[in-house]
Amino acid sequence: MGFVFSWLIDMLTKRIIPCLDVKNGRVVKGRNFEKLRDAGDAVTLAKHYYEEGADEIVFLDITASAERRKTIVELASKVAEEIFIPFTIGGGIRTTQDIEKLLKAGADKVSINTAAIENPKLISQAAKRFGSQAIVIAIDAKKNGGRWDVYIYGGKKKTNLNALSWAKRVAKLGAGEILLTSIDYDGTKRGYDLELNKTIARLVSIPVIASGGAGKRQDFLNVFKKTNVSAALAASLFHYKKIQIPDLKKYLKQKGVEIREI
Repeated sequence: MGFVFSWLIDMLTKRIIPCLDVKNGRVVKGRNFEKLRDAGDAVTLAKHYYEEGADEIVFLDITASAERRKTIVELASKVAEEIFIPFTIGGGIRTTQDIEKLLKAGADKVSINTAAIENPKLISQAAKRFGSQAIVIAIDAKKNGGRWDVYIYGGKKKTNLNALSWAKRVAKLGAGEILLTSIDYDGTKRGYDLELNKTIARLVSIPVIASGGAGKRQDFLNVFKKTNVSAALAASLFHYKKIQIPDLKKYLKQKGVEIREI
């Protein structure tokens, strides 16, 4: 299968991934998961990033879990018609049936957060049925005292889980990848949380996607050079054209980062 081959190649090179936080079919962006503002049409932006050379794209319906809504399968179908790179879609996924609908609609992977914590068996069931490479577990972490706590429902509800132990558990249950977002750094443009990403990436053998805090090209270089993450995800920098993907990839390659060609 072509996607599986692509997934294996991605294990050897660093990936640049635009993230589209979606609410009611529109892309939005905020800070610390709050103060959302419109950033454009989801399908139109996805096509733009595909043409620019993005390695993958992530779509997160950021209010689906909180509002108990299902992820819109129609979005996956429309995106699949416009782009030809792997894309992940998440938000409101609660069952293997939800996952199946999204994958059949064209998504290559699904991202699960809240439902995985409320029902960890979903991870192993989904990995067994669809393959680990299709299952991404999103971990939204916020530092409280001396540890990182895991949050669910779009960052609105704190759990009793330690992000480090939860990361190890999801890997053991069969997740193929971890999407790690620092709530503290989200939207701040002060760089990725290097301590968090370095710690989690050391603990697990599956790929980790760094998310939250990118503000300049140097931030991507730092997270790739100073941690063992496999990919770096960003949103507003790309949405508002502060950084162009071709320029970013050229910069990273010049700095010695193994990056996929455009």
